[in-house]
Amino acid sequence: MSEGRSNPEDRSRFSRGRGPVAIAAVAGVLALTALGMASCGDRGGMRFWQRNDAASNACPRPASLTGSEFNAQETGLRALRRAAFRGDFFAQLELGARYAAVRATDKNIEDPIESATWYAMALANDEGYAPINRVDRGGFGGWRPLSRYDDCRAYERHMAYQRLDRQLGQMTREEQEAVRDRVIYILSTQDAYGYRTLARLHDGLYGPFGEPEDNREAREAWGRNLAGNSRDRNRRGYWAATNLFQRNDVDAYLYNYLAVQTGDVGAYVLLKDFERSAPSRDQYQRFVEAKARQWTPPFEFYPNTAPQSGVPFSDESRPRGDAYEYALGRMGGELPFVHVGRALRYLGVTDTVAQRPEDLSKRQIETLEAMLGHPMEGRLSYLERVRAIQMAAINGSSEAQLVLAVMYAEGVGLPADYARAFKWFEEAARQGSPEAKFAMSSYFALGVAGVADQDKAQAVAFRIDSALSGFGPSAGRLQAVLAQVSRSQQRR
Repeated sequence: MSEGRSNPEDRSRFSRGRGPVAIAAVAGVLALTALGMASCGDRGGMRFWQRNDAASNACPRPASLTGSEFNAQETGLRALRRAAFRGDFFAQLELGARYAAVRATDKNIEDPIESATWYAMALANDEGYAPINRVDRGGFGGWRPLSRYDDCRAYERHMAYQRLDRQLGQMTREEQEAVRDRVIYILSTQDAYGYRTLARLHDGLYGPFGEPEDNREAREAWGRNLAGNSRDRNRRGYWAATNLFQRNDVDAYLYNYLAVQTGDVGAYVLLKDFERSAPSRDQYQRFVEAKARQWTPPFEFYPNTAPQSGVPFSDESRPRGDAYEYALGRMGGELPFVHVGRALRYLGVTDTVAQRPEDLSKRQIETLEAMLGHPMEGRLSYLERVRAIQMAAINGSSEAQLVLAVMYAEGVGLPADYARAFKWFEEAARQGSPEAKFAMSSYFALGVAGVADQDKAQAVAFRIDSALSGFGPSAGRLQAVLAQVSRSQQRR
């Protein structure tokens, strides 16, 4: 529909119509046009679609996503996951459908928790609701999308809300928490954008999935009328979907604060706007800063247990920024490869401990890459070395847990993070690692950056436990203390 100026010659042709019949015909055309505009808009609370017909209302998909992939299921899933981790709205929707086994050929990968995770990611994705082109349609719904692309995305979100609510409604509380944790982890890998999205998910001034509060699908999910805040008795709403993330100021503040810590300037502006958006919000500042220093994502690595292959899960997050690149670059010269070799043996990739990268066969490297869901290149990258240690740590190797803790403490392979270092020292100490117990004693002796409060009694307890377990430095320190106690007793 053109909104340009009309041509004078066109106007003169129109004025030379053929009397009342022509005028009536024109009036009829205008009436039909107005009716068509109303059917695309928001008149009387009606949707722009007339029935839940995916063929008519859904956005088109490329053949590579919708075609038969019986013989290429793994390849298709990995391609979709790579795109979904990068924030592709339609890849996220497609993953939700794949893991829900909408198609019979996907029955072997059916997983309601994973399906709900990706439907939730799609609903939280601003690619799904940010308008492309809007126009003021006057009496036919006010400002409404002019683009068919806006309309089909709205339909996709409408259906995603329905499916997510149905899935969550059939889950236990523990399964719902698993969905929530997976969403938090995936968004935490997306730097400032991901943290800002998490902030909106917990902010009561936004819709259930961070969209504007007056978004049509958000109001439908709440069971509210478009005209006001009251619930419509004819609108049931989606209770399970709208309660996946509980709104509260502390968590909203926390994720805004974490976004700022990534160095994103826009995140700082949004944090200040958040503080001013409601009374008393800024009073949480000190509490949130302390909480942020101790915050770690729900998972170290997705998934949290070692799979037999990359199907149906693979972690497609990629390190971003100079800090990650610098930390990865240190893997080659500062972390002895034997630690990677021990992790690979723990995971069952090798039968012996490889001392050098050259000791690994191409087949062994491809086995690890298959477990990680990476392309099988037969060449072990620095990132894959980090992933091997992470996966071994997650699956219970106290040695890998200790190595991972040191990597976080020193910024080797991963950016320095004292909260995560403390977490993995604690995990290794719980399994009896004397070196980890010694490190824990140091944390409590010094009181590290708010991660662990200074606690001399805890420090002494860990130091003694480490010494009794046979760790040299702490054993030597314990002997010195005992000798000093012995001398003082002799003087008496």
